[in-house]
Amino acid sequence: MRRSRLRHLGLAGLLVLGGLTAAGTLPASAADASSTSPSASSDRQPASAGLLDAMQRDFGLSRAEAEDRLAAERDATGLEPVARRAAGTAFGGSWFDPDAGELTVALTSDAAPSTVRAVRATGAQVRTVEHSARQLDAAKARVDRLDAPAGVSSWRVDHSANTVVVDVVESERADNDVQSFLERAREAGPVTVRSVPSAPQTFAAGTVGGDPYYTGNVRCSIGFSVHGGFVTAGHCGRAGAGVSGWDGSYIGTFQGSSFPDNDYAWVSVGSGWWTVPVVLGWGTVSDQLVRGSNVAPVGASICRSGSTTHWHCGTVLAHNETVNYSDGSVVHQLTKTSVCAEPGDSGGSFISGDQAQGVTSGGWGNCSGGGETWFQPVNEILNRYGLTLHTA
Repeated sequence: MRRSRLRHLGLAGLLVLGGLTAAGTLPASAADASSTSPSASSDRQPASAGLLDAMQRDFGLSRAEAEDRLAAERDATGLEPVARRAAGTAFGGSWFDPDAGELTVALTSDAAPSTVRAVRATGAQVRTVEHSARQLDAAKARVDRLDAPAGVSSWRVDHSANTVVVDVVESERADNDVQSFLERAREAGPVTVRSVPSAPQTFAAGTVGGDPYYTGNVRCSIGFSVHGGFVTAGHCGRAGAGVSGWDGSYIGTFQGSSFPDNDYAWVSVGSGWWTVPVVLGWGTVSDQLVRGSNVAPVGASICRSGSTTHWHCGTVLAHNETVNYSDGSVVHQLTKTSVCAEPGDSGGSFISGDQAQGVTSGGWGNCSGGGETWFQPVNEILNRYGLTLHTA
């Protein structure tokens, strides 16, 4: 992009220049994102009118209810690592309850009374469960080592249910290979089976108009600006591949990329393009400033920006989910959401409040009938490549 162009673009244009627009294909992998307490500047920043409008539209909330939910989610995000430390080895997971506006922490039944008191003292609610988070993670890791047939969609730890949940495509549930997989999965530990309407797929798209970036004939969305470039989905391009912008001009080059197993990549920026800490709101909401990357808990609201379907919001459904895409690509440590997406949205930004969460990986469904989408957590990408998120 050229400087003269900025006069006509405003903040949305800066996003595209900076590598924060959401425009592309969809698979993403996550990592153990670091949990740091929210910054004071984040706490002081009021929610934008556009974000509140989107919350009202997508969750059926009043303006006051949307403001209260966002404030409660910020508190829960900062509280979770404190409560986790207080729980110690008795920790059985945590999640945000949007109806109560509170963080719930699960503790195993053998937790000492002093541990229960310590967790409650943080302000979190407590639920007693049979299995610790460590035991559930170990069970999921054993399932990860199995060879999943196409009819098995994904699997993850569900802390609120205290089990490993395996999603199976409804029409394939009776398939012999699926049944064999489920039998072996149940041997790994506590497993619950859920039916889903269709198999997940990545959301790459051919070259179309809009505000994307391109690698060959594939269109993808920019995720988040980092110092020196931007992060996006790994299935959008391989290391060494050149990248062009919405106007066809050269942006930079894929410096690192991983897919499958992971779904992350980063692109260097040059040739007159630069980065800014902004996520494009596409006119649905005001463009969103990025101020950090604190991890939103399960149950928190989250929004996505992409070049095909633009701005949509939903809820964080699960962390650390393994996804078996319909083309046979398996990606680990993804975060599941109820946000819809479509081909061309891959690599785009997932953001909760002003905190970057990850880049769009894949999913099922669409933004007309609904669906579910996974993203690769941004902190894993930053850690993997030694990058620094560009923040306001």
